[in-house]
Amino acid sequence: MEPDLLGPPYERQVLDLGRDEEGPVTATLVRRRATRHSDRAVLYVHGFVDYFFQTHLADFFVEQGWHFYALDLRKHGRSLLPHQTPNFCSDVAEYFPELDAAARIIRETDGIGTLLVNGHSTGGLITALWAHARRTAGIIDGLFLNSPFFDLNLPWLVRRPMVAAVSGLTRMNRRLPYRAIPFGLPDVYGRSLHTEHRGEWSYDLEWKPVAGFPVRAGWLAAIRRAQRQLHAGLDIPVPVLVSSSSRSFRGRRWHDSATAADAVLDVAHMARWAPKLGRHVTLIRFDGALHDLTLSGPAVRQQVFTDLSRWASAYVVSNGAPESAPASPSSRRHPSAAGAPGTDSAPVPAPAAHPEA
Repeated sequence: MEPDLLGPPYERQVLDLGRDEEGPVTATLVRRRATRHSDRAVLYVHGFVDYFFQTHLADFFVEQGWHFYALDLRKHGRSLLPHQTPNFCSDVAEYFPELDAAARIIRETDGIGTLLVNGHSTGGLITALWAHARRTAGIIDGLFLNSPFFDLNLPWLVRRPMVAAVSGLTRMNRRLPYRAIPFGLPDVYGRSLHTEHRGEWSYDLEWKPVAGFPVRAGWLAAIRRAQRQLHAGLDIPVPVLVSSSSRSFRGRRWHDSATAADAVLDVAHMARWAPKLGRHVTLIRFDGALHDLTLSGPAVRQQVFTDLSRWASAYVVSNGAPESAPASPSSRRHPSAAGAPGTDSAPVPAPAAHPEA
């Protein structure tokens, strides 16, 4: 590990992921150790047009006795290289190698016995499919999804023909996957966050622009394939917490109500598809929350942290190895290129989610 741009006590490790059609590829694992002995850790995975900067999230976990790790995925944030198309992928499974590598470092190198994965937005979709694909490997003990990207926030009559057209075009022409399409986020959410506008957070606007990055045809097709797989049903064997705001903001122009709602996704989609994740799913909604729940106003984010702590204590820590007797890293199985289970499986019956708020 080397010093991270956030300064002490944050460290980072660059993960070499080889090459793709644009050239060399890397991801970046950030670490902050707990201040007391602990055998548990959390791995945070950001969303689209995002990277790890939320040090108050790390503060919360460290104060709770968790070692904190965050992964800047390939072509995002710390991992974005000059020759790359920002935030682009052609299949969400492209992110699995850095998730595998991060988990291996946490489990085998650092000797962690209990691992909670925290995915936000697109990171929630990615980590859900990864947890399903690695479901027999015993890698994670719990999954916390913060406003996961389970469906496109578009009317059904627009969503189906547009995505079908994009998918067809990307199969026909090798360069079309990189074509920007007229479908993107308004700047409302970005303006609700950053201190230069109407928010309380300061972060790198080169890595997280207020108006976002262009949505590319190949990326949209990849997201839609991933969402269809989730809709068919996953089999994540560990407890899952799905959390969202209680309402969505529908406008594309600024209104003060955007500071108390999800201005990116439709929260009804999260509730609809949460039962498809596995057999043990908890759903919690937070009134007045933003798309990233942990960037909401102080009172809301404190409630998020309170409920997250309660859920993790009940379903993750209690099921993990005792801190006084850490699990041997060698007792954990890790996927290899040849031996990891695939992402295809038969749909499982949808269990009922357990609303708690």
